[in-house]
Amino acid sequence: MEDLSTFSQAENDMINEKFQELLQDYMNSNHRQKVEIITKAFHFANNAHKGIKRRSGEPYIMHPIAVAKICCTEIGLGSTSICSALLHDVVEDTEYTIEDIEKNFGSKIASIVDGLTKISGGIFGEQASEQAENFRKLLLTMAEDIRVVLIKMADRLHNMRTLGVMLPSKQYKISGETMYLYAPLANRLGLNRIKTELENLSFKYEHPDTYAELSKKIENTAAARNELYEKFTAPVKEKLDAMGLNYRLKARTKSIYSIWNKMQTKGLPFEEIYDILAVRIIFNTVANEPEPTVYAEEKKKCWDIYSVITDIYKHHPDRIRDWVSSPKANGYQALHVTVMGPDGEWIEVQIRSTRMDEIAERGFAAHWKYKTGEIEEETELNRWIYTIKEILENPEPNAIDFLDTIKMNLFSSEIFVFTPKGEIKTMAAGSTALDFAFELHTEIGFHCIGAKVNHKLVPMSHVLKSGDQVEILTSKSQTPKYEWLNYVTTGRAQTRIRAKFRKENKTYIKKGENTLVQFFTSLRIPGDPINIEKLQEHFGCVSKDDMLMKIGMGELSFGEAETQLFTSTTAKDENKLIKYWKLTFGIGGNKQPRQESAPIEKGTIDFKSTHILTEDSIQQKYRLAECCQPIPGDDVLGYVDENGNISVHKRRCPVAMKLKSSYGPRIISAEWATHKKMSFPVELELRGIDAVGVVSKITKIVSDELAVNMTKLLFETKDGIFKGSIGLFVHDVEDIQNLCMKIAKIKNVQLVHRKEQMNE
Repeated sequence: MEDLSTFSQAENDMINEKFQELLQDYMNSNHRQKVEIITKAFHFANNAHKGIKRRSGEPYIMHPIAVAKICCTEIGLGSTSICSALLHDVVEDTEYTIEDIEKNFGSKIASIVDGLTKISGGIFGEQASEQAENFRKLLLTMAEDIRVVLIKMADRLHNMRTLGVMLPSKQYKISGETMYLYAPLANRLGLNRIKTELENLSFKYEHPDTYAELSKKIENTAAARNELYEKFTAPVKEKLDAMGLNYRLKARTKSIYSIWNKMQTKGLPFEEIYDILAVRIIFNTVANEPEPTVYAEEKKKCWDIYSVITDIYKHHPDRIRDWVSSPKANGYQALHVTVMGPDGEWIEVQIRSTRMDEIAERGFAAHWKYKTGEIEEETELNRWIYTIKEILENPEPNAIDFLDTIKMNLFSSEIFVFTPKGEIKTMAAGSTALDFAFELHTEIGFHCIGAKVNHKLVPMSHVLKSGDQVEILTSKSQTPKYEWLNYVTTGRAQTRIRAKFRKENKTYIKKGENTLVQFFTSLRIPGDPINIEKLQEHFGCVSKDDMLMKIGMGELSFGEAETQLFTSTTAKDENKLIKYWKLTFGIGGNKQPRQESAPIEKGTIDFKSTHILTEDSIQQKYRLAECCQPIPGDDVLGYVDENGNISVHKRRCPVAMKLKSSYGPRIISAEWATHKKMSFPVELELRGIDAVGVVSKITKIVSDELAVNMTKLLFETKDGIFKGSIGLFVHDVEDIQNLCMKIAKIKNVQLVHRKEQMNE
């Protein structure tokens, strides 16, 4: 920020114009009209930030106004939150104190501003311990007053909207933080629109070229989608009108990030993503009726509309989602059904009332409009907040483990299971019988010996499905076992088990830590997160504590295999690169093998500029991460460890995601230079209809295109369908794209794509 002490007349006019827009939006809302206190908060903040400018060059006060506007129009908050948003940076950035805020605006606004000040500067500070502490503060304030987190969400959304003025390394840090924690948190709070925009903006800054390419494709196919929408909805409108229903129809296009994510996870091209279009039917909520009557009437209308839709189009029996009877934990309610459209394509129809629609888009704040007083105690969202408070009571000592435990509780996929008496419980997808035991009560979890699911005996590791009826079997003689951590997936169960063992086994963990330090010291390598994760993966441990515990107890030890894990890196790289030289196009094998990159003095690393990855620099300055194996053409970034070593990761690598979220200041921007000398190992996956000669045609194209021997060739067929994988060496992503295009033209090949290495 820059202090220019005064603004020009044009800048002052702009500030006042934006504030008047905010006031107008507030006046148009259903909240009580407290214009006076909002105006007072604006003048107070404007005076406090006078002359201060943001990095973009605009007056700083424009940011609090924008945050307040998001709170008002996009989340639906009232005057208390709007004032707090206007004042949210005053205490941190100016000479004013919380006492000044309380004296002028009362204790409630002061309390919210105080909460926002404590978690200022993003979730995270410079060090891992600070990051975990700041995130704990964020979650604690959420438990005390949800508005603190909602305003923080608005603050993050505006920062993401104006991220373009930041350095690339800062963009990666902030977008990584956003994707890892803020977007899932927005989803968990029911802020669907904000969650979608945060994901899209993060994706835009991490993969700008892919974002632009997909935007163009969505734009180019818009006319065809509109035509399909009109064709699909014409008979639906006719039937709904005949019902005398007061409704509106809306086309929903899948978000760019969701499309890309599905392309990556399913290995599909854009052209094969068939659920880009969904149709939303929103009918008016029954007015001025008691809650039970409203809910019953809405439920009936949802199923009446469902009946109309399925009379016209055939439904997919496995794609009905009834979130009207059993809302999601974030309050989401709707009835989803997927039907076969007029041209033979599957189309999802989402049926909801105006009340459900507002809660779906604006989340937690919208509940207040439909509830009398505060949110009732037993909502799923309140139960989730209670779970978070439980985790905070027994936090992980390691920052990364703590964030991972919290992350488990941000996942939105849910299942519904029943107790023996028929009581319904919402659980995270993937939950086991043991998770369910801990959900009922900690003591039931500690004494669990198994379960009966749908009256059949199952082990505690049994994964539950939606609709299961679960009875937990216990024994007084049962005590928790450390391997139970392998049987649970929820943060609550993991926290309880770890806390139990942490109290009893601190000695073992300390002993394991000392042994680990001695091991790293003997090899002269840093005990950084990457090396610890490598060992964790090698031993198959669920967490760092789990590994330290087992080392301390003598269950795990360091031998030749563990030493080779680190000391063989140089030799492995040399062998791989000697092979590269032999396999490159027209290049002889007389190159020198790669030398292990020497650590760089931290003071000499340029954190502001973009690092260009050339052939020479890859051999001397940078290490290509084993977890994701980036190659030229991939979107990448660099991570500087505490010893000055720089590792290069794909931007979407799960390890890089954690590093961006947890060690943001150590992230550097990196780009590939043109690479046509070195070769890199990749693997292609193929699928298609089995036919004579198809494999020989594929291998001929690979040989002709790259003029190298393949390192792996594996094909298997079943019921007339073949699946295959080819290992080979390429120069860059462009080589892969050209090769895939040529293979895709072979008759009977249905799909060909690069297999992504993404090891956590």
